[in-house]
Amino acid sequence: MPSTHTILVTGATGNVGRHVVSGLHALGADVRAMVRTPETADLPEGVEVVYGDLTQPATLEQAADGTASVFLLWPSTDISDAPAAVEVFARHASRIVYLSALEGPTNQRPNGHWGDVEDLVTQSGREWTFLRPGGLAANVLGWADQIRTGVVRWPYGNAGRSLIHEADIADVAIRALTEDGHVGAAYPLTGPEVLTQAEQVRIIGETIGAPVRWEEQPIEEARENLTTAWGDPAFVDMALAAWAEMVDTPEQVVATAEAVTGTPARPFRQWARDHADDFR
Repeated sequence: MPSTHTILVTGATGNVGRHVVSGLHALGADVRAMVRTPETADLPEGVEVVYGDLTQPATLEQAADGTASVFLLWPSTDISDAPAAVEVFARHASRIVYLSALEGPTNQRPNGHWGDVEDLVTQSGREWTFLRPGGLAANVLGWADQIRTGVVRWPYGNAGRSLIHEADIADVAIRALTEDGHVGAAYPLTGPEVLTQAEQVRIIGETIGAPVRWEEQPIEEARENLTTAWGDPAFVDMALAAWAEMVDTPEQVVATAEAVTGTPARPFRQWARDHADDFR
């Protein structure tokens, strides 16, 4: 049975958050969507849309007031405002479901900002569930402009990834927000198959009916381009090192999403169909 209390969704217009909002709304839950631009949110009718900015904790009080559960997504590697934000949510809500990241085959505490925010949530004293996806298929949208040209120039085409559809993450989040039995769980989440990055490009091309080929990019060129785009050299180096490792040691496949929801995780080809218009 879905919960009837108010559930606050941060990042409500993002790739995962939008699915969380629509899924909760479809269940009949009371959903409050927190966004920075309410006037352009374009969320389902009946969803309460409120202003809030995670990097400005003073704006969170009104958004959190009267809520019992929070879906938390931290928007960047800078977590300087995270302690204050988590404190606000913990003061109002009794449960926090945090979108973290998968670290290694043993599903250990993740490195970097993901693990630091996990620690804040744990220390808050509230009920918690951590969702730890590996690669998100939605990150492939970063290739959209290149795919339209017919060539994706990127490093490590042979890196094997088990990308997960954002809707599968949302389905697990909805269970954790509305059901008992998920408190204290840290769920590793992946897609149902391993595909190399070059294979992902081929599948997208087949899906949109246009030939798209992979072109291997030199590592130093990739590092320079990604640093310009992402603005965080340390994060770029971490990403490049991870892709390099995935050439010989592909990402794992785990069936946690199916175990939690009862439905198999969506394959990458379905994700490509769902996003075909984003690549045309």
